[in-house]
Amino acid sequence: MDTQMEKRLRELAERSWSRGIPCYTDFLDLSEQTILTRIRSSLPQQEIFLFGGAEGCERVIAGFGVTAEEKEFFPLACLRISPLGAKFAGDMSHRDVLGSLMSLGFERSLLGDIILREKEAWVFCAERIADFICDSLSSVRHTSVKAVRVDAPPAGELFRTRREVIQVVSERMDALVAHAFQLSRGNAQSLFSAGKVFLDGAECLRTDAEPREGQIVSVRGMGRFRYLGAESRSKKGKWNTVIERYV
Repeated sequence: MDTQMEKRLRELAERSWSRGIPCYTDFLDLSEQTILTRIRSSLPQQEIFLFGGAEGCERVIAGFGVTAEEKEFFPLACLRISPLGAKFAGDMSHRDVLGSLMSLGFERSLLGDIILREKEAWVFCAERIADFICDSLSSVRHTSVKAVRVDAPPAGELFRTRREVIQVVSERMDALVAHAFQLSRGNAQSLFSAGKVFLDGAECLRTDAEPREGQIVSVRGMGRFRYLGAESRSKKGKWNTVIERYV
């Protein structure tokens, strides 16, 4: 799979370079972004910009021959999914929304980040499937819904975080992951060898790596948090470490 993705990325980069036109991927997950980072120095020396629809998105489209000033031309759309009867609707979960969209027959690569706000969801998707979703999506779990195009997600803080303090013996990545997600140290370490831990979007294989303040730690299937550093030491010698968990 990695070989296929690498081949695809090289094809798009070469096409953009040789023809002098912008070329875009579908949405890339963190593993695929790691592949792009690894091979970037061997690609034609041109602009490559990553954009998922808003700042802070984890799933992004790579634009070859595209600058940050041209992000409005990325082939993506933003949809708002709302219940038809908000009074009787329950809160939507990420799993519910994603499952309903996937049931329409789409590959995951055509769908970007899903942002939840109480009874509504905002979804970034490939431009070419946006109208079909609006015409076809009728329910999320047991709730009747309607999907419409919007110019942008809701104003204000898009990705909400919750400040937490965790106590760790050291600021190693495996210790931080274990305490942040309530895992044993051994189970946390196994996530690294499985390629499920990422630091600022790049795969992290070193369990003893120490993140810098402000970096984002992501664990596939579990969530992500921003590391803000140790603020004090407990009486037992553990570090009181601050994180901002994405919720």
